[in-house]
Amino acid sequence: MKSVPGPTEHVVVVGAGLSGLAAALHLLGAQRRVTLVERDALPGGRAGRFDMGDFRVDSGPTVLTMPEIADEAFAAVGDRLADRVELVELHPAYRAQFADRTQLDVHTGAEAMAEEIRRFAGDREADGYRRLRSWLTDLYAAQMRRFIDTNFDSPLQLLHPDLLRLARLRAFGRLDPQIGRFLSDERLRRVFSFQALYAGVAPERALAAYAVIAYMDTVAGVYFPRGGMHALPRAMADSAAAAGAAFHWNTEVTELERSGDRVTAVRTSSGERIVCDAVVLTPDLPTVYQLLGKSPKRAGGLTHSPSAVILHAGTDRTWPQLAHHTISFGAAWKSTFRELTVDGAVMSDPSLLITRPTTHDPTLAPEGKHLHYILAPCPNTDIGPGVREWRDLAPRYRDGLVAELDRRGLEGLGDSIEQESLITPVDWTAQGHAAGTPFSAAHTFAQTGPFRPRNLVRGIENAVIAGCGTTPGVGVPTVLISGKLAAARITGSGAPRRRTFSGRGNSLALRSGQTGGITR
Repeated sequence: MKSVPGPTEHVVVVGAGLSGLAAALHLLGAQRRVTLVERDALPGGRAGRFDMGDFRVDSGPTVLTMPEIADEAFAAVGDRLADRVELVELHPAYRAQFADRTQLDVHTGAEAMAEEIRRFAGDREADGYRRLRSWLTDLYAAQMRRFIDTNFDSPLQLLHPDLLRLARLRAFGRLDPQIGRFLSDERLRRVFSFQALYAGVAPERALAAYAVIAYMDTVAGVYFPRGGMHALPRAMADSAAAAGAAFHWNTEVTELERSGDRVTAVRTSSGERIVCDAVVLTPDLPTVYQLLGKSPKRAGGLTHSPSAVILHAGTDRTWPQLAHHTISFGAAWKSTFRELTVDGAVMSDPSLLITRPTTHDPTLAPEGKHLHYILAPCPNTDIGPGVREWRDLAPRYRDGLVAELDRRGLEGLGDSIEQESLITPVDWTAQGHAAGTPFSAAHTFAQTGPFRPRNLVRGIENAVIAGCGTTPGVGVPTVLISGKLAAARITGSGAPRRRTFSGRGNSLALRSGQTGGITR
């Protein structure tokens, strides 16, 4: 593995999002001195938090899987996730609601899920699910260490016996037909293939290897941190501070000073000059390349994932048919993905993710109130409506979204809303996200693994990139891994062995710990 040459005693991490915090913890564990510079007042980056009246709102991801990857970052400094964050394992992980008014609870336990599928679609589909679960588990085992949790220096690293293992598992076929080998019920196939959208690719075009995301969602377990998802980066920042990291909040990096092929100092919006031996850069790729004074050498540029509209709604009521996470599928499917990834049109029959975090933490809202997070995928601004168009479209789209949910059973949603915030590609663009999407570069074959933008920078020997735009890619687990991989480039160490993350009974044996300490 290639690593940063020369001195690496003091590392500046630009951005205190999940990838930057993971990098910082792994660097601190390797006895580096670490300074984090964050433009916002709080840690988290995309996994931020804001107040909407008396409602406490997560601004980014709402689904947490693979907590052992976060625990690995804490372990680097002798800490434990269990001592910092209280996690609740969700049962069900999701509730799927379909246009024909049928409903399926998605359990991560094998027996519970097989029984639910038997009730929903019969014995044959239940048997198919068992075989699908085994296939998903094998896919994960073949990919994680060799192709996800690794630093690539060359595509030749793909030439490994695990590549043959993946080929035998048909990982290089298309996702939807491979799911169809196990399940014939079209509704069930959606449940195990919609995750391809996280990777920015339609299920009929995505490689079957991306079913590893379905493994994380439907086999490994889905968790919720009390206090909201922001409790995780807040706890990581606390842990890093306790281990000696220095934080500069409300501070933007404006320039990287260089001497030859090395970055020697970071200049900030507050006029500070922070001398360093190496830097980890975690902003979105266009910002990174601007700081580096470079342009990515990629023919045709990057293809970006679809974006999303999010309606945060603080309401005076809720609806009993909602679980913590509810996926409301429209009747359309293939045409929906075509609208998002080819036509550049907003979904005519949307599939939506509705998250109700007050299900497991009522303190996120005033007493008797509820918080709902409604995510609607939409085209990115490269192929769909641009920022100017969204400024005009947003109010109509919001009203249409509320009306559609009312038709799907959330009667009176519009009248129930006391506080709200609508996030559109206008906001993602203002935050510096390319193509108006928080999901960065799509995971097409040409933008995956060793073909994704590298975390080393050609011509600058002590700058390393982390975050969802580089390897391994988009999603909370993979972004945490990207921070670890960036740290490994600086320390020259290989990936440590991952600890088993286990609990008692049906939930993790975690206690509420220190999750505060980062203030405005």
